[in-house]
Amino acid sequence: MGKPLESRVAPIAPDEAEKKIATDSEDPEDDVEMTFLDHLRELRTRLVRSVWGFIPGIAVAWVLREEILQFLADPYMNAFRSLNMGEPTLHFANPADMFVNYMMIALVCGGILGSPWAFYQAWLFIAPGLYRSERAKAIPFVLLSTIFFVGGAFFGYRFVLPPAFDALLSFGGTVGGLRIQPTIMINEYLDFALRMLLALGVTFEVPIVIGFLSYVGLVNWRQLWEFSRWWVVIAAIIAAVLTPSGDAPTMLLVLTPLVLLYYVAILFAFLIGPKPPPKTPTDDEAKKAAA
Repeated sequence: MGKPLESRVAPIAPDEAEKKIATDSEDPEDDVEMTFLDHLRELRTRLVRSVWGFIPGIAVAWVLREEILQFLADPYMNAFRSLNMGEPTLHFANPADMFVNYMMIALVCGGILGSPWAFYQAWLFIAPGLYRSERAKAIPFVLLSTIFFVGGAFFGYRFVLPPAFDALLSFGGTVGGLRIQPTIMINEYLDFALRMLLALGVTFEVPIVIGFLSYVGLVNWRQLWEFSRWWVVIAAIIAAVLTPSGDAPTMLLVLTPLVLLYYVAILFAFLIGPKPPPKTPTDDEAKKAAA
């Protein structure tokens, strides 16, 4: 009779077994080749599911449309009253305008409410190319993306819109004997306010985007640090574009968080990104050292 099966199998040392388990756990599970068309189909699926996820939020926003309109109009109303311009009013020129504007409020606010689901679908689109340990980070990704997006919109509502309306409406009033009174259409006001809030919400996603790029190894914290001086210039341009009034204090209110968020992104890259290779001295530094 031959030897028992156990005696014919070479034993594996505990250290080697642990290494093998660790290696196996790092291999992509269900690694299937996908063609370009397969990726497009997967993208379409995620987009469709994202749209379906917006529907409950849109329904809730439609029910609360008047409360949301009041909330969005508060910065304008406060600025109007503080400048002693009378009782604030918003106008519409077409009988269907209010319905269209309420629909716009419902769509935009429903999109904000459904943003966690959309971020989750974006992660699921990326996940097939990641390892199991990386896929487990879906919840932090969705949570942080939502916090930064909503935080950006709230920052715009609380700190950008009020001084912007104060500055813009201050151009009205009395010029000589002429009374200049603003007649603001509600569709133009909502377009202005919602664009501003959405733009700041997207802009506040900078740490998440840069953190993800660092996590997958495309950039490291040292590269980001060296690029920071250029980011200040880019942030100043973004702040100038996003600031409707064009006054320096409001621009600084937008510029400051953009710069701070970039350094938060560098911190993310330092914590979760690849470590940069040791810095080699340049020719000039080598000559100075030799001298």
